[in-house]
Amino acid sequence: MALGILTRQIRLEKKIDEFMNAVSESGLMFEQGLQDFLINNQDAFDEKLQQMLNCEHRADSLRREIEEELYSKTLIPESRGDVLALLENSDTLLDDFKELLWQFDIERPSIPSEYHQELASLTRCVVEAVEATVRSCRAFFKDLASVSGIMHKVSYWETESDIIVTRLQRAFFQNKALELCQKNQLKGFALGIARVADKAEDVADRLSIYVIKRSL
Repeated sequence: MALGILTRQIRLEKKIDEFMNAVSESGLMFEQGLQDFLINNQDAFDEKLQQMLNCEHRADSLRREIEEELYSKTLIPESRGDVLALLENSDTLLDDFKELLWQFDIERPSIPSEYHQELASLTRCVVEAVEATVRSCRAFFKDLASVSGIMHKVSYWETESDIIVTRLQRAFFQNKALELCQKNQLKGFALGIARVADKAEDVADRLSIYVIKRSL
């Protein structure tokens, strides 16, 4: 009986790992997809968008399987609600990356080349914030004591993204060559990217509460 429970626990942890892989990969896909968009590589952009959709589908399937195992196999009952909330909150990060790529595909914003590097830097900060969140979530299941040492990096990268997005907005609206509608469109995309880092920090904040509860 004990061996069976251990086997199910290991299988569950493996699925959680796979789910976190999907969240992490979504950030990398978005980063590359944005780069493809900026250099007008339509085929590569379309491929990344499709990969993102496949990644979302895989993550959704894994989340449902994990939820079913948590309830049907009565695994980690003392933390079940926290685990499910953690997965749902993490899933929103993947969803946001997907929605951003869709919006780039739908609106096709014209982005002056002078802003490409700053947008790339903003995206890198956001991806780092999400990656730090993913690493913190992994530690929650495997090495609780190390969570706080990883989690502080989420706030660092979120702050960096705030700095860059503020700088970008100021540059957009000070550019007299841009129409107001284009300034607002570019601002919307920059804020949309930065907002993912804000949500990553929200996940980390909730995670810190779950860590305290498990430590009691």
